[in-house]
Amino acid sequence: MNLHTISALVLRYLFLYTRTPMRMVELIFWPVVDLVVWGNVTVFIQKNSSAEFGSFVLFFLGGMILWDIMFRAQQGVAISFLEDVWTRNLLNVFVAPVRTTEYVGATFVVGFLRIVVTAIVLSLISWVGYTFNVFSLGWWLIPFFANLMLFGWSLGMISTALILRWGQAAESLAWAVPFFFQPVVAVFYRVEDMPAWSQPIAWCFPPTYIFEGMRDVMKTGAMRWDYLWMSAGLNLLFMALAGGLFLWILKLTRSRGLLTKFATQ
Repeated sequence: MNLHTISALVLRYLFLYTRTPMRMVELIFWPVVDLVVWGNVTVFIQKNSSAEFGSFVLFFLGGMILWDIMFRAQQGVAISFLEDVWTRNLLNVFVAPVRTTEYVGATFVVGFLRIVVTAIVLSLISWVGYTFNVFSLGWWLIPFFANLMLFGWSLGMISTALILRWGQAAESLAWAVPFFFQPVVAVFYRVEDMPAWSQPIAWCFPPTYIFEGMRDVMKTGAMRWDYLWMSAGLNLLFMALAGGLFLWILKLTRSRGLLTKFATQ
């Protein structure tokens, strides 16, 4: 893996944002809208409920911010791929001496940078507008951030693989795939409050342990270590499966000549 190649690809994606400022709307506008909506809902419920219940409502804001970390990581991979499709640059990338690992690695870096920008903006707005300090999670925020980012990268590779396989008609999956998982990973509610049949499904995904851990930290200041280990272990499994799926689909599209057809549509 050549770091110079990765840095060149990352620079290319960053140029898209500097040359077209409107792309920043997708990066900042929608997360801010989500935060304001959930922030206002939180304030409304706090003002119309008991003090004890109102303290639990802050879980909504914490869940929303952590969810956006995962979503932006996924978007960094999937949207970077689509940028190459939209600008008719996909064939240039794969004809150039760029390894698949270098290409995917560059999209991971872009995903990380997107997360950093979004997290800073959301942290400031939640602190100033709703007196919610996400850094109250302390050093636990680091493993939360890392695990959600890893799962977001996995979803990004899955999204890209599905788009490669089914063509531009499947582009909406770049935004839809994360929301297939949102109902079952306990973003805004506890696993024990979910229907009994869905609880075993929830524990099969890494983010569930992170969101449950976030609520434990906000409530008691401590988190179960087995949650972190389970989340990390499942993330490694999902990364391996997603990477294998992406490589298999990429090889399939190349062997059938679908990559050329897809890139020139």
